[in-house]
Amino acid sequence: MSLSRRRVLEAFGAALVAGGVGLAFVRSRGYPAVPGPAPSALDRSRYALVRAVAARVCAPDAAGPPSADDVDVAGFVDAYVSKMAGPQRGDLLKFLDFIEQLAPAMTLRAASRFTRLSAGDQDRVLAALEASEVDLLRGGFAGLKALVFMGYYRDPRTWSVLGYEGPSLGRTVPPWPMRVGGVPT
Repeated sequence: MSLSRRRVLEAFGAALVAGGVGLAFVRSRGYPAVPGPAPSALDRSRYALVRAVAARVCAPDAAGPPSADDVDVAGFVDAYVSKMAGPQRGDLLKFLDFIEQLAPAMTLRAASRFTRLSAGDQDRVLAALEASEVDLLRGGFAGLKALVFMGYYRDPRTWSVLGYEGPSLGRTVPPWPMRVGGVPT
């Protein structure tokens, strides 16, 4: 019995699918346990990814400000995502999966998932997303970055990074100088 071209292609396609499933299974194992209470919207792999992205996006230029882990950015993102509408949540979760498994290939680092890359390689992957010619990737990164910043800068310990002294409500603020003819009085 000879093999037809069709049978060979079918077998090759089945082998590719099986290999892809196997690769996804292998690359989806080994995530650390989530610290604190279990997340409600993010599984372990996505929680680890958000932690890694937040660590790179909110990396301090100097010592002093708290880290993204110190202010629990991943916990904030998990809580935020749990309140999102179904379709938007699904899109965000797919984008997180893309960053973890496929985005490293954009910078020729396809051998590893995002959370296993070095900090420099993670920066290159995120920079490639931010500068992508594909609007969907660029917009997805901008949305994720905004979500991470919301989680980071909600904590008063991070405000000094921006030079923000906090809300003026309740503070004694000197009155504005009265001006007469453009000259302070």
